[in-house]
Amino acid sequence: MAGHSQFKNIMHRKGAQDARKARQFAKLIREITVSARQGLPDPAANPRLRAACAAARGANMPRDTIERAIKKASGAAGGQDYVEVRYEGYGPNGVAVIVEALTDNRNRTASDVRTAFAKHGGSLGESNSVSFMFSRVGVVRYLATVDEAALLEAAIEAGADDMVSGAEGHEVLCGVESFFAVRDSLEQRFGEAEGAKLDWRPTTSTPLDEEAARSVFKLIDALEESDDVQNVYANFEIPDAVMQALAG
Repeated sequence: MAGHSQFKNIMHRKGAQDARKARQFAKLIREITVSARQGLPDPAANPRLRAACAAARGANMPRDTIERAIKKASGAAGGQDYVEVRYEGYGPNGVAVIVEALTDNRNRTASDVRTAFAKHGGSLGESNSVSFMFSRVGVVRYLATVDEAALLEAAIEAGADDMVSGAEGHEVLCGVESFFAVRDSLEQRFGEAEGAKLDWRPTTSTPLDEEAARSVFKLIDALEESDDVQNVYANFEIPDAVMQALAG
């Protein structure tokens, strides 16, 4: 298993599901808020907002909750003003970590992130201290029920760079500049994607044994506890045998 954004489905991480769902909804609403304020409050005319709404629906957020978030964000009264911040550092065993946050208080968020790194055997670095070990890419996901050959052909025609298929589905990869065009082209033919976002994908990876993997997951858990943190990416690689041990 390669390490990148989102670790919710790893079997050994159980418990507190209701609290995690509440945090997930809060993060999604924050992304909807920022997206609506940076562009038009109409998802059809605002690609980022459209992606945020799709992610919210994918997390089973009620439609009226999504609509209220858009309406509140586009209201004259405004509300909290969030800014996008990226943090970079090293976790246990030298694992490179990128943290993306949306915050209305940079000092609070920086303190939370720094504390999480320090408490769990890592260290917060300077800007661009680890991002050179990652590539910024667009990712459009479809379930395995979509025909692989047809999707690959359509992806190539839309300007995608690659497609990776597995038991859980297909991932179409493209450049950042072509992400929205590729996503829209595929959705016109295959319907709404299972997921679509800009991702950080590691170009080099750090192998972990069971003890190191547990330490890294503790750091990721601590980072994701913050309401300000939207995504966490890391360049670890865990052998199947270790994953089975963690799951057990």
